[in-house]
Amino acid sequence: MRLHRRGLLTTGAAALAFTGLARQARAAADPAAETYINEVEGYGPLVADPNKLLDLPEGFSYRVISQGGETMDDGLLVPGQFDGMGCFALEGSRVALVRNHELKGSSALHRNWGPGGYHQERIGLLDVERAYDTYKDGRPLPGGTTTVIYDMATGETVRQHLSLAGTSTNCAGGITPWGSWLSCEETEEKPDNADVTRAHGYVFEVPATATGLVDPVPLKAMGRFDHEAVCVDPRTGILYMTEDKVDGLFYRFIPATRGRLIDGGRLQAMAFRDARGADSSNNDDRLWSVGDWREVVWIDMEDVDSPNDDLRKRGHAAGATLVSRGEGLHWGDGEMYLTATSGGPIQRGQILRYVPSRFEGNLGERLRPGRIQLFVESTDEKVMNMGDNIIVAPWGHLIVCEDNYSSEIRNHLRGVTPDGKLYTIGRNVFLGNSEFAGAVFSPDGGTLFVNIQYPGITLAITGPWDAIRT
Repeated sequence: MRLHRRGLLTTGAAALAFTGLARQARAAADPAAETYINEVEGYGPLVADPNKLLDLPEGFSYRVISQGGETMDDGLLVPGQFDGMGCFALEGSRVALVRNHELKGSSALHRNWGPGGYHQERIGLLDVERAYDTYKDGRPLPGGTTTVIYDMATGETVRQHLSLAGTSTNCAGGITPWGSWLSCEETEEKPDNADVTRAHGYVFEVPATATGLVDPVPLKAMGRFDHEAVCVDPRTGILYMTEDKVDGLFYRFIPATRGRLIDGGRLQAMAFRDARGADSSNNDDRLWSVGDWREVVWIDMEDVDSPNDDLRKRGHAAGATLVSRGEGLHWGDGEMYLTATSGGPIQRGQILRYVPSRFEGNLGERLRPGRIQLFVESTDEKVMNMGDNIIVAPWGHLIVCEDNYSSEIRNHLRGVTPDGKLYTIGRNVFLGNSEFAGAVFSPDGGTLFVNIQYPGITLAITGPWDAIRT
């Protein structure tokens, strides 16, 4: 299904008033019929979108700025399955959005170079020598990143191009203080278990200013596992990483050279100081309650390239704490937040808050331990339902992208106050109820960019962000 950008420039209350009032009237008559519950007022109730794409509160609007299947400036088509995304300031009013595509090498999606199919006739336009991997028949794998140049002043997409090619299942990642996007492969495919020629499960670096394909260099010292997100502590240059497995771990990487990840470094996994090998999920037995803090220690990992796909198992055996499907990860004010998508007794998600210790000396010296808190735990899927990508908004609240797999229960964009109370910012009402992903604010804080993963839509949302009511 193709969307026409001009027809999808919404104008908030004016365009949505009638359908919005109707929805509000129905919800008032039967509150149980609404798809969400706000613990605080936030921006007020959602107003129905007549275009049936994205419901937003009154006064907010969106613009479709990119979608799967469009022809890019390099002649290729925009791949589908939009996921994690970073935003970088360029000259003037332009920004670069570096965007992941969660296209998996060995699945049925391997022919999906965009919603219209693989488009074999366009492969000649791709510099295959700059693709990290190919199938055994020579076709490049479809995962990777695209870069979208967007003009904040005009609201126009200036350019789009493929920037990383031949990778698989590029899920989330993270921005670096030195102006690059770290794209993470959420897979452990290798030649003996998939139709690929190289091992996967790595992090790749993509400079935001790249105007074409970058050299695809796997950062092997950062480990081979189902990578989800990366976050850099700007004070120390230490990187933190999540792992999207129900028995996954929370990792950190201490680079040998700050800002040069290719130089290698030391990979470690987090453990609770007073409960080695603990399960933080509360899925079966309650280990901790909302508001509780735990001091942590870090366990050095060996054989991090993990040819047997057992890094998390070896880490847990050594005492590392389990985090149930660690996904989103973002730096705030001296602390970071991460989502555990299937954590909690009803397995609808947790948000953890980690405060690193103050760094002592240089990177080779011992660090004092940090501490971690169970900040939010869902007890009702209408309040939070499987939070995935997460960011810290300019006003200090969290923005959480939901990723539940139901065809009936809608995915929402949630806000979280500093007190851990949730409110709803948006609702996906498009076909298929796909997940939200890649939420990121523009440098001026006025625009929230976000993806709807399938069929692949990038939106720019604006509105009265400073009108939040808690």
